[in-house]
Amino acid sequence: MAGRALESVDPTSGQRVRVWPELDGAGLERRVSTAHAEAARWARTSLAERAERLRGAARLFGERAEALALVMAEEMGKPLAQGRAEAQKCALACEFYAEHAPLMLADEAARPARPGAREFVSFRPLGVVLAIMPWNFPLWQVVRCAAPTLMAGNGLLLKHAENVQGCAEALEALFQDAGLPRGLCANCALAVARVPALIHDRRIAAVTLTGSTRAGRAVAACAGAALKKCVLELGGSDPYLVLADADLELAARTCAVARLINAGQSCIAAKRFIVLEPVRAEFTERLVAEMRAKTVGDPRTAVDLGPLARADLRDSLHAQVEKSVERGARLLLGGERPRGPGSFYPPSVLADVVAGQPAYEEELFGPVAAILAARDEAHALVLANDTRYGLGAAVFTRDVERGLRLAKEELQAGCVFVNDFVRSDPRLPFGGIKDSGFGREFASFGLREFVNVKTVVVG
Repeated sequence: MAGRALESVDPTSGQRVRVWPELDGAGLERRVSTAHAEAARWARTSLAERAERLRGAARLFGERAEALALVMAEEMGKPLAQGRAEAQKCALACEFYAEHAPLMLADEAARPARPGAREFVSFRPLGVVLAIMPWNFPLWQVVRCAAPTLMAGNGLLLKHAENVQGCAEALEALFQDAGLPRGLCANCALAVARVPALIHDRRIAAVTLTGSTRAGRAVAACAGAALKKCVLELGGSDPYLVLADADLELAARTCAVARLINAGQSCIAAKRFIVLEPVRAEFTERLVAEMRAKTVGDPRTAVDLGPLARADLRDSLHAQVEKSVERGARLLLGGERPRGPGSFYPPSVLADVVAGQPAYEEELFGPVAAILAARDEAHALVLANDTRYGLGAAVFTRDVERGLRLAKEELQAGCVFVNDFVRSDPRLPFGGIKDSGFGREFASFGLREFVNVKTVVVG
């Protein structure tokens, strides 16, 4: 039986946008059974046919970018320019897998080969993958798993965040309009409480989640009990190291962008800026200036930041800022909850951030930068790695070889960038370590997460 209705609320005005009825038991059963049947048929289609459908999806993402951006602005506050870019990035991911998946999924001969033997590895689809997705990148997060999952020959059931059901419906319609079988890639409007039973359904082959560490633990426990493969892309508190020889203009400009994209609501947004003492004062001044220059307002206008996606998220962020200040952090910019409608929060900067403060210990999911002072490179690395998270990291230095050494050997994260900000790219594997999850999305690594790596030997 269905529970409460799901609703979208415009975070700019606080007004309800639309209400969706939760799927009842019969409706969910139809979606699962249809996806299961269609996945079995889809697994027998050629890679060329799957690629043709994904190319159709890529074309539609481009054609519908404006409409999709408007839905995102209305449901979770993303500025239109960022929404258009998100839709276009989805198109690129679909094109990437349409072009490169056939080679990535080709049979691989055993190495070293035995003379005269036929021994190889084949990559076969698993079935229906359940995708549990968040609201912050409501198109991109879904496509990150959908494009490789569908190209591998699987079906996909989407359990999207409750507040972005309009985005979920738009995605389902887009994939169907691109020529994928009806029901192969389908949205399930469900409350979180009904997810465990769905994971345990024998027709669900695997699970992928992008969300909080708390959600990841719950899904991993459930998937483990059901012996289902899962991929978890969870929270992050990404450190950005600014070394004494860094180009401070580049570092401050890049760090501000990395902190404020999507109003700071990103698992791979820069969170902690670890700055060596000789350049701390100048970097701080430059970062504050960059943050102060950003505009905040209605995401349907030309602004840098819209509101946070929900009022409760804004209130939680503000509480973290207040508690950090109470425990010794120094507020250099922002930090005040605006009056009036909407869940807006200003770009904010905290200095003197040390252990024991929320800005040091916790993920700040919003436009708040935390500056930590480091005595030297060794101390900077200790601070960077002193976190339960391990998703992304960056280092700024004019000595590129030094930056590469720190990125490769010292920083504990799944993705490390030198003199740039962390972002996902279909060509490169994406994911984290520690409490940021496990498994990888994108590249051949992500494509092969949800396949049967099957050994075939001819005697």
